[in-house]
Amino acid sequence: MLKEFREFAVRGNVVDMAVGIIIGAAFGKIVDSLVKDLIMPPIGLMLGKVDFSNLFAILREGAQAGPYLTVEAAQKAGAVTFNYGVFINTVISFVIVAFAVFLLIRAINRLKKQEEAKPTAPPPEEVVLLREIRDSLKKS
Repeated sequence: MLKEFREFAVRGNVVDMAVGIIIGAAFGKIVDSLVKDLIMPPIGLMLGKVDFSNLFAILREGAQAGPYLTVEAAQKAGAVTFNYGVFINTVISFVIVAFAVFLLIRAINRLKKQEEAKPTAPPPEEVVLLREIRDSLKKS
């Protein structure tokens, strides 16, 4: 059983998948930083200095009464919060990742179509002669 697992684990597809997962995790961190640190601050500024990561609603007050300026302050006080700003950031991150994957798949599909559209090499002379012989025998 261990031998079978080793054969499975070192197959090309499994190794490729592992590399893809690792690169995907790193790409996800980059996109998360892009959304949190570069995209959302200007949008928040345009909307009146709103920090999306701190948009939340109080569902239940904590041990210390509010108002709470940040999600962390509310959670430290024991309040139950509905963190819709973090959700908005996550949705934007997802859209960016999905769009990047779409562009990647689109490029791969174009390359496949180009490869399929390439003219094939003419058949060898022996094959042409054999086809001519076959055709002449069918006529006879």
